[in-house]
Amino acid sequence: MQEGRVVMIVGNGEVPEGAAAMIDTADLVIRFNDCRSIGKGGSKTDIIAVCNTGRPALAMLGGGRWKTSDPVRQAREIWSVRSGAKFAAMRAGLAATHPDLDDFCDDYTAGFESFARATGRKHRAVPAETQERLERDLARFEPSPYVVPSSGLVAVADILLNAASSGDRIVLAGFGHSGWAWHPFAAERRYVDALAADGRLRRLDQSISSDLPQGA
Repeated sequence: MQEGRVVMIVGNGEVPEGAAAMIDTADLVIRFNDCRSIGKGGSKTDIIAVCNTGRPALAMLGGGRWKTSDPVRQAREIWSVRSGAKFAAMRAGLAATHPDLDDFCDDYTAGFESFARATGRKHRAVPAETQERLERDLARFEPSPYVVPSSGLVAVADILLNAASSGDRIVLAGFGHSGWAWHPFAAERRYVDALAADGRLRRLDQSISSDLPQGA
């Protein structure tokens, strides 16, 4: 990443009124999966980070609707957030503790890589070490029993660890920290709040939007 850019990470939760214009003027906009943030959360999409295992991945790759959607057409990179090897190693344990998640570890990374190659864009696999580091960091916030961190938070951790330069302003929108029961959302909220308190990222809301520089 170039120094001094505004990087918007836009989850699929609620975004503040009037956020669309601020998001679309960012230098880099990252969205997730089916990009439900499009509309109220702006339209610019540079990177789509996907949950590349289990049913969400199968739904995106099958049928063609996701592949032909406007944000996917616009994105220049697709990131597979989950490590196939790490999830394969989880399969036996989940079979005992969560037998209903029998397809949770099915890995579709190759499908996203193939799609990216066929459409002339870059595919990137987030390293397993990112999730492992995130899980160690989340332990400080005493999470309830969980299966995996959310894909959105893995992407946030990856950007902070592997992609952002010291001058970048990392801004989150659409992160409500709620959803699937087996993500540690309460701990994830506290983790993000701690990052914000340390100045490593910011949440987009009406009180801070005016002091963000306009992107290129």
